Amino acid sequence: MTRASLDKQPHEVAAMFDDVAAKYDRTNDVLSLGQARAWRRAVAEAVAAQPGQTVLDLGAGTGTSSLPFVEAGADVVPCDFSLGMLTEGKARHPELALTAGDATKLPFADNSFDAVTISFALRNVQDTDAALSELYRVTKPGGRVVICEFSTPTWTPFRTVYTEYLMRALPPVATAVSSNPDAYVYLAESIRSWPDQPALAARLQQAAWTKVAWRNLTGGIVALHRGFKPTA
Repeated sequence: MTRASLDKQPHEVAAMFDDVAAKYDRTNDVLSLGQARAWRRAVAEAVAAQPGQTVLDLGAGTGTSSLPFVEAGADVVPCDFSLGMLTEGKARHPELALTAGDATKLPFADNSFDAVTISFALRNVQDTDAALSELYRVTKPGGRVVICEFSTPTWTPFRTVYTEYLMRALPPVATAVSSNPDAYVYLAESIRSWPDQPALAARLQQAAWTKVAWRNLTGGIVALHRGFKPTA
């Protein structure tokens, strides 16, 4: 995949992430100007995993995003459909129960997890609504979902600057630090086409999640959405 067709064929997206797996975490730190780590901390705080709870970390890639849940004492299942990412993650974190899975057809039983979370991966899923429904299915009643995803900056002048950065500055920076810079052109385009905060909240509600809310990070470049599965 050299450009974003945005039809997000699963095998093409998986192959793209296979290609960038080795340098993915480092590239993200560079392209986000160091904000990626702060965003991961915000996710961990929103999930608020407790000792003994089960957490599904979907789109976990190399497993870096799963480590805070392990540190909190939770039983975490990092899941991704890129075998290249999982292979890289297993080499780095052999203690993690890395699992291959498709977000639209999760290999888990109903009501399996106290919390489910997905960071910077939902927009790469071919069928967003199917993924939200699958996350709902595998969550225990009373459980929660936390989605961390690129979103729409709230200040209009900054939104213009941000868009210019995505399409002009990001590709040459990616060329310098990534093993597959064309992949980051796709990622930039996928960010621009992604729904804004209220639109994603509405899709969560359509998937039956309740008490849906969001919090903007870094001026709305990223948004944390959270919802709950009713107990009855």
